[in-house]
Amino acid sequence: MTITEKLNASIFLTDGGLETDLIFNRGIDLPHFAAFTLLDHPEHENTLIEYYDDYITIAKKHQTGFILESATWRANPDWGYKLGYNATDLTKMNQKAIKQLITLRDKHKDYIGAFIISGCVGTRGDGYSVNESMTTGEAQKYHSLQIEALKAGGADIISAITMTYSNEAIGIAKVAKFFNIPVVISFTVETNGHLPSGETLKKAILKTDETTGNYPIYYMINCAHPTHFMTAIEKDEIWKSRIKGIRANASCKSHEELDQSTKIDVGDKDELGKLYAQLKSLLPNLNVYGGCCGTDASHLASICDYTL
Repeated sequence: MTITEKLNASIFLTDGGLETDLIFNRGIDLPHFAAFTLLDHPEHENTLIEYYDDYITIAKKHQTGFILESATWRANPDWGYKLGYNATDLTKMNQKAIKQLITLRDKHKDYIGAFIISGCVGTRGDGYSVNESMTTGEAQKYHSLQIEALKAGGADIISAITMTYSNEAIGIAKVAKFFNIPVVISFTVETNGHLPSGETLKKAILKTDETTGNYPIYYMINCAHPTHFMTAIEKDEIWKSRIKGIRANASCKSHEELDQSTKIDVGDKDELGKLYAQLKSLLPNLNVYGGCCGTDASHLASICDYTL
């Protein structure tokens, strides 16, 4: 069975807000929100394993598949260089992150649910705004190093998370196509339901599909509260059938408000679960459930209570 066939065959869970959980709930310092740096510190050898295990426990309870998302959202050249990593270092760190997930998958080899290892790719910018945009060609060149490393490390798929404009997403999809690895594109939106670039979800998805020959295996929405984008998907239109995953924020706050916050906003877990149930009725192919900023395993448990 191919990866795409596996993803179409059943419900999959994934994790929540990795970085906000580590910073606010576990008291771990993450310069530039870079969780991959934990792999460089022996004292945090088991931190990520323990984090993922909390979510896998929920997947086992509900007998779903699970997508293991690597902690590499910031492991690309610009952010890496800010943290003191050169290109060779970043290749090693991306592969180390995937190796850790392979070990974790093997640890749970007796579980009947499918595990998929996803190499996480983040934006060149901060994930909340579009200060400097790239052409698709520039995005291809920029993201090649990381995607090649994740593929070589053993990732099953690439997930481009918190995409703020379509050109970068298209560039990533084209690189994934070049390296012959499936790719998931996840866009983020502002409180008005539009991408930070001003593009609508519909326009961004249709443009990406048209430019890449429908190469992404599916699309997600992440780093936004469901109330920010529900209006955008209420109409019965074919394009939204391409959205299979939701990784929503716990908070209703805007990106700007969250960026300035010194405390975690965990929102209302029951309300979030109910909103996911509504999303399930609005998105005919929705079968990947996770969280983003402010969420932890307890949020996913609530989501499952209302949707599974």
